[in-house]
Amino acid sequence: MIETLISSKTRIKLLLKFFLNSNTTAYLRNLEAEFGESSNAIRVELNRFEQAGMLQSKQEGNKKIFQVNARHPLFQEIHSIVRKYIGLDQILENVIKQLGNVERVYLTGDFSRGQDAEVIDLIIVGEVNRSYLAVLTEKAEKIIQRKIRYLNYAGAEFTQREIDRMTPPPLLLWSWDN
Repeated sequence: MIETLISSKTRIKLLLKFFLNSNTTAYLRNLEAEFGESSNAIRVELNRFEQAGMLQSKQEGNKKIFQVNARHPLFQEIHSIVRKYIGLDQILENVIKQLGNVERVYLTGDFSRGQDAEVIDLIIVGEVNRSYLAVLTEKAEKIIQRKIRYLNYAGAEFTQREIDRMTPPPLLLWSWDN
């Protein structure tokens, strides 16, 4: 769907990379290897985003490191569009909120790194009916047309220590106090 609004595949990849997880940082050569595209096409898009104030950069040695400007007036709206593009809003609405006793939901895997993928990896923390979770997940997969892979932990099983050991750290999507 987003491809009809934004014709540049490089721009879409950069939106996913930076606007899904605001802690993501990257530099040109890193993005070139990740995207498999020419450095010139990526540089042009990075410069456009930076000139618009949507990305910030800093120099580290000979590398120019980019990160999203989370204070940009459009950050929340673009972040929301990216989440909808991936289908995270559907997962949260159709699965998580119907399970009952969910404490937190984390995004892991490729999407937590800001990379598009066929599979959405989640960690669901809380006491849930696993058979009902499987039924709801199957329904959500049909809606978003992506595979959902999840791990379910009881609240006490998944601690900050577990989070700190994960690389990259999981991205908190939802908590019961949202």
